[in-house]
Amino acid sequence: MKLEIDWTRCDGHGFCASLLPERITLDEWGFPVIARTHIDQSELTAARRAVGTCPALALRLSSQPVDSRSSTSREVNSRPTR
Repeated sequence: MKLEIDWTRCDGHGFCASLLPERITLDEWGFPVIARTHIDQSELTAARRAVGTCPALALRLSSQPVDSRSSTSREVNSRPTR
């Protein structure tokens, strides 16, 4: 599974980072930074909880295959700049 953020919805509440700290940290403005979008089976319950808890409905789990060529730096910097 792949964890995705809809940046048009994200308000930076930070619940996702507290529920899935292995994958999500917060930047200096409180917006999530995903270290790696692929969610392992062992993290699936926590990821589903984070998706379900997001008050802005900005997180989603996708069953799309993760591109093995994508780099961690691309995923970390996937948030648009302001």
